[in-house]
Amino acid sequence: MSGPFIVVVAALTTAWIAVKTDDGLVTADYYKKGLAINQTLISSEQARKVGLAAGIRIAGHGLSIRLQATDPAFALPSLLLVSISHPTRAGLDQTFQLTRAGDMYSSDTINLPVSGHWLVLLEDDKKTWRLLGNVVLPANGETLIGAAKTTK
Repeated sequence: MSGPFIVVVAALTTAWIAVKTDDGLVTADYYKKGLAINQTLISSEQARKVGLAAGIRIAGHGLSIRLQATDPAFALPSLLLVSISHPTRAGLDQTFQLTRAGDMYSSDTINLPVSGHWLVLLEDDKKTWRLLGNVVLPANGETLIGAAKTTK
């Protein structure tokens, strides 16, 4: 006789946990992003062609990014678009526009939890190339994303 009572209590407990720990959607516009996959692939390929790589440092509230390319014709953009995303919690995502100072881009206004797995997307202001990589915090030193140009 206590079986149905236990099931009701378990269902109510599960509902309470689901309401209190709402993780939100991974991304609200996944359909539109799916349609733009070809442009994404072209932008990623462009970064690979020029051998673009980035060194990323995230510590405290500071973010610094160093870009370099193996193609000598590549020019560093004056403005860098940065998206830092949590893989499952869209509410923690942040975007920045960083201006270049020498060969570095930096900000001291990020607000990330001290630990966790993050996706970092870097794009130039014209969105002709993009780099996507993972950063696991806390990170000691610089995390490298991007790949060197392959020669055949």
